[in-house]
Amino acid sequence: MNLSNLRPPKGQKHKKQRIGQGMGTGRGKYSGRGAKGAKSISGYSKMRGFEGGQMPLHRRLPKRGFTNIFKKEYAILNVGALEKLEGDNFTPESLVAKGVIKKLGHGLKILGNGELTRKVTVQAHVYSKSALDKIQKAGGSANVIAAKTAGETQAEK
Repeated sequence: MNLSNLRPPKGQKHKKQRIGQGMGTGRGKYSGRGAKGAKSISGYSKMRGFEGGQMPLHRRLPKRGFTNIFKKEYAILNVGALEKLEGDNFTPESLVAKGVIKKLGHGLKILGNGELTRKVTVQAHVYSKSALDKIQKAGGSANVIAAKTAGETQAEK
């Protein structure tokens, strides 16, 4: 016995049935597709979400609202978080380096939640009114960084 004598067991291998080969093959005329209807025609593909002719779910549900494609997503930081951080000079880059902010997006926005008892210097793109008041009451300064223009953001990518 050698490799040339090896064969699969009898009955394991079957000849693939070829459909559409005429009336004498046992699958003649309509080739197992039946007569008429969408599925009998070549190139048929069912629409995504097709529910057998019932009104699909995505058409039964009401459409509401709208998504503003020009919305600006800012990285948000509260004044209370600045109080807990070490140091007294904060920039967006230093906050990303410390791991306080994960992604800057369109810039850094400082909000007024929490208390600030020490003098800090903050550089950010946008401030809420209460955050600005709390930073200035504590004796600190809040510098506004100019927003990036569309040309600058394209150049960075």
